[in-house]
Amino acid sequence: MTAIEVHELTKEYGARRVLDGLTFSLAPGRITGFLGPNGSGKSTTLRLLLGLARPTSGTALVDGRPYPALTAPLRRVGALLDADAAHPRRSARD
Repeated sequence: MTAIEVHELTKEYGARRVLDGLTFSLAPGRITGFLGPNGSGKSTTLRLLLGLARPTSGTALVDGRPYPALTAPLRRVGALLDADAAHPRRSARD
């Protein structure tokens, strides 16, 4: 069984492609994070998965459905897009 499935996810802002055919799947019950340099598409991927932005092409599904179509989606998926919002004035060293 797959909890999250992303297939050929692509996002373009005008002529700039910021995600290019991203594909991955995650098993249920896993805690997963995205690591990468600034501008590598981490936040964009989460925004697409959570239905906060529309992909140019491809799909992002949670339990086989788009996140906005889930019953009680906030009980199924947690995401932190901006760590500053949760921990202002703290650094990774703290």
